[in-house]
Amino acid sequence: MIDNYLNAELISNSQNDNKNGNQLELLINSTDEVLSQNSKSVGESIKEAFEKKKNKVIITNGDIQKFLVTLPKTDLESLRLAGASVFQALKNENSKEVNINDVKDLTELQRIAFIEGLLLSSYSFSKYKKEKSERQIKISCSPNFIDEKSLTELKKLAEAVSLTKTMVNEPPQFMDALKFAEYAVEAGKKFGFKTEILGKSEIEELRMGGILAVNRGSSVPPTFNVFHYKPENAINEKPLVLVGKGVTFDTGGYSIKVGGNMTSMKSDMAGGAAVLGIISAAAANKLPYHIIGLVSATDNKISSDALVVDDIITMMDGTTVEVQNTDAEGRLVLADALTYAKRFNPELVVDMATLTGASVAITGSFGIAMAGNAQSAMDLLKVSGEETYERLIQLPFWTEFEDLLKSDIADLKNIGGPIGGATTAGKFLEHFTDYPWIHLDIAGASFVNDAKGYRQSGGTGVAVRLLYQFIKTKCQ
Repeated sequence: MIDNYLNAELISNSQNDNKNGNQLELLINSTDEVLSQNSKSVGESIKEAFEKKKNKVIITNGDIQKFLVTLPKTDLESLRLAGASVFQALKNENSKEVNINDVKDLTELQRIAFIEGLLLSSYSFSKYKKEKSERQIKISCSPNFIDEKSLTELKKLAEAVSLTKTMVNEPPQFMDALKFAEYAVEAGKKFGFKTEILGKSEIEELRMGGILAVNRGSSVPPTFNVFHYKPENAINEKPLVLVGKGVTFDTGGYSIKVGGNMTSMKSDMAGGAAVLGIISAAAANKLPYHIIGLVSATDNKISSDALVVDDIITMMDGTTVEVQNTDAEGRLVLADALTYAKRFNPELVVDMATLTGASVAITGSFGIAMAGNAQSAMDLLKVSGEETYERLIQLPFWTEFEDLLKSDIADLKNIGGPIGGATTAGKFLEHFTDYPWIHLDIAGASFVNDAKGYRQSGGTGVAVRLLYQFIKTKCQ
């Protein structure tokens, strides 16, 4: 399912001294340290490179190449970006193997961030290319640089992020609701959690009117995907429930997307893919936390039977909704999942979805819009957002926004008009909750056109590292 360039492993100090073949030695130091630790013959060339404000230089000395990197900033995100820069340089040099040695001035967290940048940069999606990305670079880490436990954890986390990216990058004719369920079952077997897939007849029995309404225009039946991860040593009595939007392609329905806005709508299931990625990472690394994942999967296409504006639908909890825009479908599939979450008596529910263009106008690709009723949990999630650089901005969530969703002929409208679109979408979802709850609108950060740093173009896997860190913090 996943293409990766990087193969990271831990090596012993004695192995690290082997300089045979086309081997690279990665030295990470400040400018002064680099100059003091290398001979005068190479020192001048290094100095010249630094004066030109280059942050890396490769010096060839016989069969040995030394790859020198300066770190003008040592915050965690700068170190991830440094790792990404190094990985790109290694590719450019056609390197096959590199050793990472001890660095005295970096803390454990800083070293982990550097390796994380390397690992995240190694992802490639070449399934549909004539020339596949099969070449790998072997990264060997000294135990003095990173311990085996941390390296293993990073590799499993990066693999879960890669799974998420791949699912988002798959074209819509492949990644439909049935294929989403297949991926989920395969991930459960691989990473160690249980999967339960509900088909259309079971969804009808549950009277999930939102999912069924959005699916009316599709030739592919919907699936409702339930993931269970409950380790024996779980520290939480009530589960954390993660809910994801799994709209595998969004035409907008009869409120059709125009002006090129339909391009990249294969990414409208990024929230559902992130839920699968998060629970995969937690299970793979055996975090002692009880987690349940819920993903409503369908596409939003057009046919003679498709949902139209002015239809009134009945949701799983009996709420009637006047449809005023068929392109506001994500909240309909999420609402039924939020209702389903009540049966688990959750400690907290976190939903994630590519929900609104209004949130993109607020965050761009730089972060995630957040709302909810669990302020202490939101504050903790903000800290995790800063640590992972998947940052959060909290939306205004005043009760006045609820009035914008009032309908004259039903309990709710599915849109609130031009004011506060990201907030009114959240307010619609809030109606279906009676538990501590956080809403994450990942529309801006889930899919990018231009590669930058350790993020490739296409699916970014956003929210996987964020929620993994959030859960890991709660385990400490």
